[in-house]
Amino acid sequence: MRLHYICILLGLSVFNCVEDKKAENENYAYFGGEIINPGNDFVVLSKANKIIDTVKLDNRNRFLYKFENVDNGGLYTFHHGGEIQIVFLEPKDSLLFRLNTLDFDESLVYTGIGDKKNNYLVNEFLVNELQEKIIFQFCQLSPELFTKRIDSLKFIKLKNLKLFKDRYETSDLFDKIALADINFNYYLSKEVYPFVHYGRDKNAILESLPENFYDYRKDIDYNDAFFKDNHYYDKFLKHNFNNMALKEHYHHNEKQYFNRSSLCYTLDKLELIDSLVSNQVIKDGLLYDYTINYLAKSTDSENNNKLLKSFLNKSTDEKNNEELKRFVSMLDLTKIGATFPSVKVVDFKNNELDLKESIDKPTVITFWSHIYYDHFKKSHIKLKELRTKYPEVNFVSINIDNYDSNTIRKSLVDKRFPLQYEYVLKNPKISKEFLAIQPMTKTYLVDKHQTIVNSNANIFASNFEEEVLGMINR
Repeated sequence: MRLHYICILLGLSVFNCVEDKKAENENYAYFGGEIINPGNDFVVLSKANKIIDTVKLDNRNRFLYKFENVDNGGLYTFHHGGEIQIVFLEPKDSLLFRLNTLDFDESLVYTGIGDKKNNYLVNEFLVNELQEKIIFQFCQLSPELFTKRIDSLKFIKLKNLKLFKDRYETSDLFDKIALADINFNYYLSKEVYPFVHYGRDKNAILESLPENFYDYRKDIDYNDAFFKDNHYYDKFLKHNFNNMALKEHYHHNEKQYFNRSSLCYTLDKLELIDSLVSNQVIKDGLLYDYTINYLAKSTDSENNNKLLKSFLNKSTDEKNNEELKRFVSMLDLTKIGATFPSVKVVDFKNNELDLKESIDKPTVITFWSHIYYDHFKKSHIKLKELRTKYPEVNFVSINIDNYDSNTIRKSLVDKRFPLQYEYVLKNPKISKEFLAIQPMTKTYLVDKHQTIVNSNANIFASNFEEEVLGMINR
């Protein structure tokens, strides 16, 4: 009853706004909602990976936003507390949602004009998440039986979409997106098969596939400007290139087994992208993702520079190019054996210090951000456990957001995390780049002499405590 009551109140507020603020521009849409147990006090709205606005929650954890130029409509995203979800908007929609961050996707419910199509898409998203584990199990079957199983799943989805369209009025745009989501997920299942199927000899698995197993590839548009920002299209493309590069990799790799983290395999992926993708936006995005993912896990300076050279020869995005040039140079400066650099941080007593100069015993340095809220919580719980087990080690946690210290303090206090070991970067933008903080799990191990023992550790890795013990005994 309470949910129904709140939705009515929110709905009335939106529809009254629509009535009271009729605009000359007919391409507007209203979007708002209520967030239970918010991770912070704002929501970030974006489209095509470009931020449109950051909207503050009111004192009841609600917000309302008017999109002025929805034009022909499409998929938007909203971010909150490290979570992200899509919203489908068309002109004159007035859409509301309510969710609980403790069960983000599962609790998300839309009401208002445009609710049916959005609830359908959210439900499909949840179904896809559940089916992912089932499909991984199917991958252990023979290729023929695997195909029958996923064909059945696709048939059910197509049938449900038809039932939905028979019951509710839809638009051509919605139909196009809903059908594409089904198809791209089906293709994705086919692409992951060789990687998940048991057996280390992936080449033998590829050769065992029926000739028509990947017949759908001949109809794939690798330059689809309409779907270039679609989550499922992007995910399919990445797995597709992983798969095709695997076959190319075996053409010139004499080893029976392959290392998916190898430089050679990553270079093969860049070459394939360069040969098949002509849409420069799609190409530059794929090239960047593969390159940064490799660099973020690599500790080999020579290989990093080889990959960077290949990337720069293919990418036309100057911003990405300069970013990765700086990233590789920072990786060189913070490699194993180097002295930890001088970085200015501020504690919660408002004292400014050089983090390097505070290191006088074995130290573990981790990072967190409100954008990755789940990591924030889990990492601090893990750090509490590690501090108990290794009192001779200093475990430091640094927030990298460009927020005021009161916002960061509140997040820590609300979760009852001690402020004693916490710092914020004095100059977040410069320091994040200087420390090459990518990915968020990146962790530095620094010995008592301020020498970097590992610049790319992970406190959740199975061998992390072994690394800590090695640092202690240096």
